[in-house]
Amino acid sequence: MKRAIPLVDLSKFVNGSAAERTAFVQELGDAFHNIGFVGVVNHGIPKSLIDDFYAASKRFFALPEETKKKYEVPGMAGQRGYTSFGKEHAKQSQVADLKEFFQIGQEVPAGHPAKAKYPDNVQTTEEPAFAALGFQLYRAFESTGAQLLKAIAIHLDLGEAYFESQITYGNSILRSIFYPPITHEPASAIRAEQHEDINLITLLVGASAGGLELLNKEEKWMAIVPEEDEIVINVGDMLQRLTNNYLKSTTHRVVNPPREEWHLPRLSIPFFLHPVSDMDLSCLPSCVTPDNPLHYEPITAGEYLDERLREIGLKK
Repeated sequence: MKRAIPLVDLSKFVNGSAAERTAFVQELGDAFHNIGFVGVVNHGIPKSLIDDFYAASKRFFALPEETKKKYEVPGMAGQRGYTSFGKEHAKQSQVADLKEFFQIGQEVPAGHPAKAKYPDNVQTTEEPAFAALGFQLYRAFESTGAQLLKAIAIHLDLGEAYFESQITYGNSILRSIFYPPITHEPASAIRAEQHEDINLITLLVGASAGGLELLNKEEKWMAIVPEEDEIVINVGDMLQRLTNNYLKSTTHRVVNPPREEWHLPRLSIPFFLHPVSDMDLSCLPSCVTPDNPLHYEPITAGEYLDERLREIGLKK
């Protein structure tokens, strides 16, 4: 079966020769410009850590509803801890997605100026390893994401350090998503309705079941089927906005499985890489041309995130 998205090898950028690094930058840039999605192998995220966090997630989501609800933090717009089933919807939809999730956010050292912006992560007493493993995975994703953004900065002629200060202690989120078995005909809802991500880039480790699809330039839905040890990366709206639509934040969704697989749950672990809230998302002057005039007003990452959390129903 033909792949829906290109595949790149991150080790060629991190440890490769000058020629391999240049080729990687070109491949990644082309994928983000033309498709908005890419598969990455040799990404440096330990398989054992992914497996352990999967197992802890499964155990957490198997807890009784009233136990999980203890970890739902009022007024937090789902940014830390548990969000119960049916709370989130795509911005153009009023029907809630068929999922529940748990979010782990940034942690900064005591005395750091951003400490007040980042509430403490939620610890789960019934599943004590859950948050600790999640935060280890968070740091591994941050490190891989930083390498990918370094390559993108080179591709955009910004110098490889362009994103470094913007993502150090950035507002990234690790989300463990559980799509329970489908027990009756859903009221027009699918596991996750079509949407675009808010952040700079999303890194996704293989879900426990299929269903992820992207909408290509021909307006056709294409199934994304990652291979063993491959992570899927996509451009988010912040990076699309910064590059004045040069890099493409592609619409995607998670469809329901065939009826004979309705009894199978799905677990998925995306990492939404966000910058610090005061990053300026004004379009890069180099991406504004006579052929591609300015599409967006200036805004900061924090203002943009706030706007989008309201649109998807997490913030009132």
